[in-house]
Amino acid sequence: MKQSFRVAALGLLLSVPPPIAAQQLSSFRLITAPGESLHVVRAGSGQPVVLLPGLFGCAFGFRHLLAVLPSLGNRVSVIEPLAIGSSSRPEHGNYSLTAQADRIAVALHRLEGQPVVLVAHSVSASIALRLAIRHPDLVRAVVLLDGGPMETVATKGFRQAMRYAPWVKWMGGMKRLRPHIRKDLIASSADSTWLTERVLQAYTAGAAADLDGTLKAYLRMARAREPEKLAPRLQELSVPVRLVVGGAPHRGGISAEQIELLAARVPRFTLDSAPNAGHYLFEEAPEAVVAAIGRVQGASLAVQPTVSRP
Repeated sequence: MKQSFRVAALGLLLSVPPPIAAQQLSSFRLITAPGESLHVVRAGSGQPVVLLPGLFGCAFGFRHLLAVLPSLGNRVSVIEPLAIGSSSRPEHGNYSLTAQADRIAVALHRLEGQPVVLVAHSVSASIALRLAIRHPDLVRAVVLLDGGPMETVATKGFRQAMRYAPWVKWMGGMKRLRPHIRKDLIASSADSTWLTERVLQAYTAGAAADLDGTLKAYLRMARAREPEKLAPRLQELSVPVRLVVGGAPHRGGISAEQIELLAARVPRFTLDSAPNAGHYLFEEAPEAVVAAIGRVQGASLAVQPTVSRP
């Protein structure tokens, strides 16, 4: 069952429009530790750009970027963090944001031979910032998509929702969940016409393939404790950090307080806005995301190699 869902999701991803044809995309799993593997999708050649989907995202969500960025001279890799998309969901995995950052760093060490532009959506923005601080030799610049320096995945709302996780499968599983997911995605968007039934199926394919594992992973996220705070270390970021926010009213996304924190503490911080977009910028305004990536590539300077923290 799990394999059939992964094949179906990959089939949808491989149907991206020209100029990137299906045969130019590769999809594979990268083992980062015993019992842990990350799903990776790659396209193109040139300057390395790495995309990190948010908690309820997947590689499929970046299909528009995968169709455009390689033609601009980029080697694009989508890395799905643990328990996101089609990556594994080990029952006893460490799902803290810091552990996720170190896990992505392991993947980058194996995949790339030079610093990358790291593009991260929603809660994965906090993973990207932690990675850039803890492993500065791996990152050339950071683009945050409507996400900021969260100190934990377990917001109050997330913890409350997880109280009901054990009942989800008993009450009908993904069939019952999909309408609620659709409602949340619409509320998070300025123009929700992108959310077709095909797209919704692709977004939920990974969770549907292992719903029990997904729910258990979310419970561990809700209980995870970070080994260190992110906010006091933001001033250590030496690379350009560009935040792109959806300018239209929408649910979720980065808070005003987090934007102020970034502006006050990150030495090379820039704020962009996509006026007619909501939280899912890569769906509603992919051209704004491509432009932001181009700007940080132009602004970034060569990073001198340093020793990564373990």
